[in-house]
Amino acid sequence: MSCPKDLVIDGVRFVPESSVPKPVTGNRVVLVIDRGWIYAGDVTEKDGRILLDRSVLVRCWSSIGFSGLLKDPKNKAVTLESVPFQVDVPGDAEIYRVRVPSDWGL
Repeated sequence: MSCPKDLVIDGVRFVPESSVPKPVTGNRVVLVIDRGWIYAGDVTEKDGRILLDRSVLVRCWSSIGFSGLLKDPKNKAVTLESVPFQVDVPGDAEIYRVRVPSDWGL
């Protein structure tokens, strides 16, 4: 007897809990800033500045695209460079940010 992968009751689709992605919590983000720079780090904001600790600089993500970079920062197509100091970015330089797991890129 096979087990169903999902179940529909009165038009509502039910799936196993294990198949639903868990929301990302914490304060680690991939931060895209103007002039093409991309950093990842633990973010705090103070006095109009964006501060990143435990930072990495994303130098290359050839052939896998931005979504591939987010899914697998350890991919051979990705080049990350550890940043030994806090990164301090002007708040208005941010284009967007994506929340990622706390160990992303480390």
